[in-house]
This record gives sequence, structure tokens and C-alpha cells, in this order.
Amino acid sequence: MAGSQRRSEKLDLRLTPAAKQTLQRAAEAAQRSVSEFVLESALASAAETLADRRVFALDPERWQAFVAALDAPPQRHPRMQRLLQEPSVFEG
Repeated sequence: MAGSQRRSEKLDLRLTPAAKQTLQRAAEAAQRSVSEFVLESALASAAETLADRRVFALDPERWQAFVAALDAPPQRHPRMQRLLQEPSVFEG
């Protein structure tokens, strides 16, 4: 998280007393305020969730197969070619 940016946005959260107590204990163990702990934890979880949409990892064998598929010349698919040559249902 960028420390130089001013925090101007607010996020309200409703939770049970037990959940709040758990967060307070965890924040204390991490030597953080509850707000810092919740924000850091939420951002870490968000980054992990979003990483699946931006980055994927392959073992060396699968990476080579992936690169080979990208580098291979395009294959002709007669049915696809015929479909693309037919008039669209949206055309008059």
C-alpha cells in the first residue's frame, strides 16, 4: 500500500461482537491498530484474488506447450470459415 497517499475514503463495516474481538486480538498480535490490520489483510486478499485474473503460472513443460501453441501457424477450420462467410442474422 502506498504510504504517501492521503487516506480520504471511508468504508463502514458491521460485524458481530465476536468477529470484532477476533480482529482486535489479531491486530494486537500483529502490533497494528485494528484499522491497519483490517486494511492490510483486505488488500492482501484482494491482490491474491485479482492475481488469478492477471497472472498464471505454468510448469516448464506446460509453458513450452503454451508457447508452441502461440507460435504455431493458424489452422484452417472449414466449418468456421463457412460460418464467417454466411450473412449474419443481424444483416437485413
